[in-house]
Formats: sequence, C-alpha cells, structure tokens
Amino acid sequence: MLYYLFEYLEKQFQFPGATLFGFLTFRAAAAMILSLLISTIYGKRIIRFLIKQQVGETVRDLGLEGQSEKAGTPTMGGIIIILATLIPVLLLAKLENIYIVLLIVTTLWMGAIGFVDDYIKKFKNDKEGLKGRFKVMGQIGLGLIVGATLFFSPDVTMKEKLPIEEQKVLLAHNPDIEPAKLFKPEEKSTKTTIPFVKGNEFDYAKVITWISPSLEKYAWVVFILVVIFIITAVSNGANLTDGIDGLAAGTSAIIVLTLGIFAWVSGNIVFSEYLNIMYIPRVEEITIYIAAFVGALIGFLWYNTFPAQVFMGDTGSLTIGGIIAVIAIAVRKEWLIPVLCGIFLAENLSVVMQVSWFKYTKKKYGEGRRIFKMSPLHHHYQKLGYHESKIVTRFWIIGILLAIVSIVTLKIR
Repeated sequence: MLYYLFEYLEKQFQFPGATLFGFLTFRAAAAMILSLLISTIYGKRIIRFLIKQQVGETVRDLGLEGQSEKAGTPTMGGIIIILATLIPVLLLAKLENIYIVLLIVTTLWMGAIGFVDDYIKKFKNDKEGLKGRFKVMGQIGLGLIVGATLFFSPDVTMKEKLPIEEQKVLLAHNPDIEPAKLFKPEEKSTKTTIPFVKGNEFDYAKVITWISPSLEKYAWVVFILVVIFIITAVSNGANLTDGIDGLAAGTSAIIVLTLGIFAWVSGNIVFSEYLNIMYIPRVEEITIYIAAFVGALIGFLWYNTFPAQVFMGDTGSLTIGGIIAVIAIAVRKEWLIPVLCGIFLAENLSVVMQVSWFKYTKKKYGEGRRIFKMSPLHHHYQKLGYHESKIVTRFWIIGILLAIVSIVTLKIR
C-alpha cells in the first residue's frame, strides 16, 4: 500500500524521498525492520492475551528433563509470526505480483489449518487435534492451488540464455552489450534446477515425454504432484522440528534467508547472467516477503528461546513449512530442499525410521525395538543428556553449514 502511495506521490508531485520505495533493497530492509518491531513490541501483548485466554501448552510426560516446567506456557504463538509477516508485506510489496499473492494465500491457508489444530487441542480438550487426514487434505489443497497457478499463470515465466555461439557473435560485435540481450524472450517452462549436476536443469515434462512426445501437454499433472509432495513434506518437517525452544524458528530463519539470496539473484538479470543461472522475471519481489518473514522469525525468537515464553504451535510450524516450500518452488530450487532443509529432513526421517523399525521388529520378534532413544531426532539427544540449548545451537550451526553448501551450488555444477 505504501509502495503504491509513494509511487503516486512521485509521479504526480515529485515528492522528496518517494523514489526510495521503488528500490527493492530499501523496501526489503524496511520490511525486515518493521516485522522485527511488530513481533517484539506487539508479540508481548499477544502473549499476554494468550495467557489470559488460558491457551497453555499441555505437556505429555515423555520423561525429558525440564519438561514439566513447560506446562502452561502459551501456545499458538505462530499468530505473532503471521501478523508480523503480513503487515509489512501488505504495506511494502507489489500486491499484484503473482508470487506475493501465492505467498499470502499460503500463509493464510496453512495458518488456518494450524490454528484449527491448536484450537481443537486447547479448547476442545482433544490432545490429537485436527485429524491427520484433514491436515493432509489441506496440504494437498494448497498444493493444487500453488501448482496450478505456477503452471498456468501467464505471469510465471523464465528466460533462458541464448546458445553460446549466438552469445559469442553478439559479444564480438559489442563487448559492452546489455546482459538482457543475451537472453531469449520470456516463456512458460517446466524446467527447474538440479544441484551438483553439470547441466543444472531438469524439465518435468521429460518424466512423461520419453514415453511419447505427445504427452507433453500433461506435464502439468507431474508438476502439480511434485508441488503437493514438497509442500506436504516440508510443512510436516517443520512441524516435527518444533519440539524444543527456538529450534524451528531459528532453523527456519537460516533457510528462508538463504532462499532470499536465491530469489534476489534469480530475479536480477545481471546476476543471473553472471552466475549462469535461470532468470525468473518478477520473482525478485519475493525478497520483500522473505525479509518480512525473517524479521518475524527473529522477533519471535526473542520470546521463544530457552526458556520459552511462548510456543508457535501448529499455527506457526505448518505455516513456516508451507512458506518455505512455496518459495523454494517459485525460485525453482525445490530439489535443493534435501540439502538446505537438511534439519527438517533428518527430523522427518528419524520418525519414519523409528516407527517403521518398531513395527517390523514387533512383527518379527514379538517385541518392538527402537533405533533412537526417542524421535524426532532432537528428543534423542535430550535422552542422551544434552541440554536443549546446546542441541538447538548445534542444529543452528549445522543449518548454517547446509545453507553455505546450498549457496555454493550456484557455481558448482
């Protein structure tokens, strides 16, 4: 809204300083500062409101040290993250941008699913919360919306570089040629990025066109199925990671900040040409959303670090996972998720391995056996005697290392 206001003031009255709102970096910085202020200043008021409404955490006895002390800590704190993200975005982003629209829808959609789950747990006295099948249905529904929009929207395009021979000819005639002239016109594409591969690209259409080229028109089916899988997996991974103070919020901030770098360079034709990566027109606007989201997560950590004054609940964790998944898909870095979101992956796998092995051994030996002392993985280390602050800090360090590896893939092929 402020973006459009100052754009009007600049065009009509040449208002001093109005041009600043045309710069992506200024709006991103302003979005981060504003979200940080909202989450820290108003976060305290929201926590008081949650305490007043008796939205306290009911802690199951898992035999973990310090667990009983967490009982009564207000949950549903994901509301802080959602508000602190959306308010700066609505004020500073270009609201007609298709990627911004999708991220707003994702935030509200996943936030609603998480809110309903938390509401049932706290106010209906049902520890199970929203049934798993309804959560999955919600994730699938979002996947359908996001996948169909990204595939069919005319605003979602990419530009590929001209063949090397043509680039050489153009550069020979004009060494100072504009980078934009080294790219083909905008086009719809089902291509994405594959890390650590020489060509660095993969076309979803090839999944079925090897059978018959005529099947290319059904590439949208493959793409939407992939989007559904990624959104479901990442949102559940974030949900499982939210188990000890500061783990999910801190890890997610690292992941989202890294995706912000990808969005910025992918949406800038100069950087895209220099790094020899996909140029995705209009995707740079996601940087505003990411800046606001990172500020909201850091502000939330002010109250969520050990000992936590508030938990994000499913309202926050499912929303975080959904946003990360959609951003990764939008910047065509979804196949980098196993590396970048390695913490989420490890948490997911630890649960799958634990449950699968327990069921298998119970069937074979009549007694269930465990791989880990407890799953998800962070509880395993708690059982080993590590303090949760040390576990969280070390997971953050691993997250930073994975983020660095992810960024390096821009040049390593």
